[in-house]
Amino acid sequence: MKKQITDFKIVNKKVYNESYFAMTLQHPSTLPEIEAGQFVEVEIPGNKNVMLRRPISIHDVDIEKNQLTILVQVVGKGTKTLSQMEVGETLNLVYPLGRGFSQEGKNVLLVGGGAGIAPMLHLSKCLSDKGTHCTILLGGRSAAMIPVQDEFRPYGDVYFATEDGSLGEKGLVTQHSIFDAKYDHIYTCGPTPMMKAVAHHATEKNIECEVSLENMMACGVGACLCCVVDSDDGHKCVCKEGPVFNIKNLKKFFQL
Repeated sequence: MKKQITDFKIVNKKVYNESYFAMTLQHPSTLPEIEAGQFVEVEIPGNKNVMLRRPISIHDVDIEKNQLTILVQVVGKGTKTLSQMEVGETLNLVYPLGRGFSQEGKNVLLVGGGAGIAPMLHLSKCLSDKGTHCTILLGGRSAAMIPVQDEFRPYGDVYFATEDGSLGEKGLVTQHSIFDAKYDHIYTCGPTPMMKAVAHHATEKNIECEVSLENMMACGVGACLCCVVDSDDGHKCVCKEGPVFNIKNLKKFFQL
């Protein structure tokens, strides 16, 4: 898929709390096809202390309006600068980058933790459009760390897990009772320990499982090699050959 570099206009901004915000970005003409699980590299404007673009998952896509939405967690100088931008300003993106989810299965489980919730919305919409039954599990340390909640409800059965018990079942995401149900495919994105636990469960239950890795990605096109992960087939660039991988190809990484 051909990569593009485009100036998008910020047409909507939603601040959930001090840690999370979302921006809807307007393409000047026509959006290309975007797979669920792909990401963008965002140029950080007006901050001389931030040289590199920031990789951010594509949260949602409105192909009719030629808009895409990014959900951002504020974790450093770059994302802090982005959080201070307002509607009407412009962001330059390199997109669509990476390889997305396969969208296979008829009864699937989507597991998003923390910032890993971001790509799950576009994925749930794509799967729902195909007639797939989606069970969606979202987790975080507290309810505030699960900023996007109601947006998922049109696309599947939504459940929550929080470590402090403020929303849904109390405990880690991977301790939730819905893991007792049967699924033919699991898709997940979030902290590495969470994804490892999901991968172990999928392996034990003989369920196909895909993970979206959150490695540091400076260039987004496989040139800088800072995002390399060790796979069964050798080193893989997460930004180019991922970020989505089937866990069967990452047995070394997940120590299965």
